[in-house]
Amino acid sequence: MEVKRPALTLPRHLRLAILRLLRPAESAARRLIIAAARGLTVTLPPPRKPRPKPILADPILRRFGIATVLSPADPAAGAFAARAAKETRPDRPLALPLFDPPRRCLSKGPRRRYVPARAVPRICVPGGPHPEVRAEGEPRRTPDDPIDATRLARRLAALAAALDDLPGQAMRFARRQAFLRRAAAARQDTPAHGRPRRTWPLRPGRPPGGRLLTYDPAAPARKNIRDVDEILAHAHSLALHALAHPDTS
Repeated sequence: MEVKRPALTLPRHLRLAILRLLRPAESAARRLIIAAARGLTVTLPPPRKPRPKPILADPILRRFGIATVLSPADPAAGAFAARAAKETRPDRPLALPLFDPPRRCLSKGPRRRYVPARAVPRICVPGGPHPEVRAEGEPRRTPDDPIDATRLARRLAALAAALDDLPGQAMRFARRQAFLRRAAAARQDTPAHGRPRRTWPLRPGRPPGGRLLTYDPAAPARKNIRDVDEILAHAHSLALHALAHPDTS
């Protein structure tokens, strides 16, 4: 069986180097969009009516995979048809996310410490496998391994498109905030149990990919601080000011 390889690949070390710069660049562009959206007013269309939930016939049989034949009149047939159409639809252009990605939470208990494989003590048992012996068919990772870069290329294209159309992205953020405010008001009128929506676009602490929380030109220079970190720190302060002091004039 022939394995289909991705059309676009990059060496592992080059892909990691691009990601180290792409993450702070995305965060800085997101904060510039938030700062540019200060004072913008938008008019939202009237809210849509909620779709009625389809009533599935014979739920017990469907759970065990017995009732698999669907008629056109079955409400579930439309859901399956929409899913099939979505899978055959071409990929939509990737847009720059307007909200910072949340922090990864591994567990609610105490934080576990992970030890890399190279730091494991090399203890051998007579007659046992050698620590350097890998599983059969498992290749050894090297910095020059080709890695799929399709997603990386889409993220770079989304970043370039956002920077080329900063006013349009600012209107997009203003519409998003207006929608969230309307949804919050609707939830207060009709309280319902559910997961609360995130309304604050910035993540607490340092920006994603950045090494500075605030930038002080008078502070002594540090060796591990890059130009993109200083740009991100300036953009972060602008976004915080725009969110804390919205222009209501």
